[in-house]
Amino acid sequence: MTLLGAIIAGGEARRFGADKAAARLNGVALIDHVARALALQTDALVVVGREWGGLPSVLDRPRGGEGPLGGLNAALHFAREQGHEVVLCAGCDTLPVPPDMAARLSPGPAVVEEHWLMGYWPATLAEELDRWLAIQDDRSIRGWMRACGARVVAVDAPFYNINTPEALAQAEAALSNGAQSR
Repeated sequence: MTLLGAIIAGGEARRFGADKAAARLNGVALIDHVARALALQTDALVVVGREWGGLPSVLDRPRGGEGPLGGLNAALHFAREQGHEVVLCAGCDTLPVPPDMAARLSPGPAVVEEHWLMGYWPATLAEELDRWLAIQDDRSIRGWMRACGARVVAVDAPFYNINTPEALAQAEAALSNGAQSR
């Protein structure tokens, strides 16, 4: 089974006020932290919603402005086109990505509890998500999770969803000190 690691990075970062993916945590861009963690578990990587550091990239599908589902949809279609069977997906702003995330979430579809964008998605869902986006006003990951029967998996690990400069500072302090609090 071949896995595509997909980094969802097409958001506008309004709450962050700057390019969130490029923000540095312990001297490394957030997106690079995610890329390193996914690369250890997958056969290839793609960045969705923007270009980054020589990695392959694709735009949201069917168009920009669809939110994370547009990113996931683009990743699923790219995976199918490239011959990958599964997409292991993470946002560019949630750290750390567990080093065994693929194993924890398999079989898919499955997501990490409270971190819905961290997921394990069979590429065969690409056409189904296309159809769902064409008829639904709901653009939430949770709505799609219900529609496709995704499992929610509890992962006993701290996660930092970095949407503001303050959240970045908190994550940096905690991860630098090895703290295990959310």
